[in-house]
Amino acid sequence: MKPAHRKFILKQLKQHNIMSLATARADGYPQATTVGYANEGLDLYFCCDRVSQKVRNLRRSPKVSLTIDHDSKNWVRIKGLSMGAQARVLSKPGEVTRAFELLARKFPQMRKVPKEDLAATAFVKVTPKVISVLDYSKGFGHTDLVRP
Repeated sequence: MKPAHRKFILKQLKQHNIMSLATARADGYPQATTVGYANEGLDLYFCCDRVSQKVRNLRRSPKVSLTIDHDSKNWVRIKGLSMGAQARVLSKPGEVTRAFELLARKFPQMRKVPKEDLAATAFVKVTPKVISVLDYSKGFGHTDLVRP
């Protein structure tokens, strides 16, 4: 990956707080949801209810797609990321603690979540396999496909 692409990707990850995440349902339909995320390098972390549809979908198939971007009426200002990735529900205590710390640093209100609610929470790590870097300032629909 070119250093300029990595810099752009990390800047986008820092500037945004939510991503649209698509998982595969049992009936084959994609399910897109919005989740808050934190990142460590290119790896993304989010949490959700342990019995949610997202978690059931991820246990069936770890393949996900996601987008991170902002809304703009001016097409020239569209910048963002689209990724094909692998997601894994974390089970090791150290991994869960690290994910919590990353998310709590970005979303301080997480530190106020009651322990019983955290016990019902799944923490998920998303590892990108292919990243489409969107930058319409370089031309309408401009994307660069990069691999981490």
